[in-house]
Amino acid sequence: MKEKILIIEDELDLVRGIKMNLVDEGYEVDYALNGKVGLEKALKEKPDLILLDIMLPGMDGLEICKELRRNKVDIPILMLTAKGEEIDKVIGLEIGADDYISKPFSIRELLARIKAHLRRENRSVETVPGVFQLGSMKIDFDHYKVIRKDVEIDLTSLEVDVLRYLIGMDGKVVSRDDLLDKIWGYEKYPTTRTIDNHILKLRKKIEIDPNHPRHILTVYGGGYRFVY
Repeated sequence: MKEKILIIEDELDLVRGIKMNLVDEGYEVDYALNGKVGLEKALKEKPDLILLDIMLPGMDGLEICKELRRNKVDIPILMLTAKGEEIDKVIGLEIGADDYISKPFSIRELLARIKAHLRRENRSVETVPGVFQLGSMKIDFDHYKVIRKDVEIDLTSLEVDVLRYLIGMDGKVVSRDDLLDKIWGYEKYPTTRTIDNHILKLRKKIEIDPNHPRHILTVYGGGYRFVY
């Protein structure tokens, strides 16, 4: 069965160009030029990956991303951002986007990102059990959530993969480049700030005091390591 990609973007010429290349690569493609229509299609059609512009008529991409995650839609979301929209990029990652690519971008780079995310989505991580107990907190990888004092906190599929990988390394230091390669599926990336943003978000979900983490530790000049 063909993997399906939904493009939510209001620039029709850009949509046509992306769609043509994706179809040539064997993907099934649908698109929406309006934010509200895009959200409806995403919830109804359940694509395998979404390309999501930030500035959209009807409903902006950040709101769409937030609404999808609120509705437990855990498929990869790749944000399409204009050059210089640094604040929006950070916010997008914080509310659950998996990645972003800045316009103008090459089709080759876009295809590489898409393939990497779909590989990650289809790859199971078996080094850590489905339910992991961490003190009084339970991490339920199978159901994408953290449970602390009967309070459930949702995790995205990317957060699950990052957390599982760090835990599975048994306290060893994991570099940012290694995380990009093993989790995102490609070695070269415009900035490792993406990793740092995801780690900050994970800390807010599993650490009692995110500003003074006890489990996901930064090793300056090295990367990150997980401590029980």
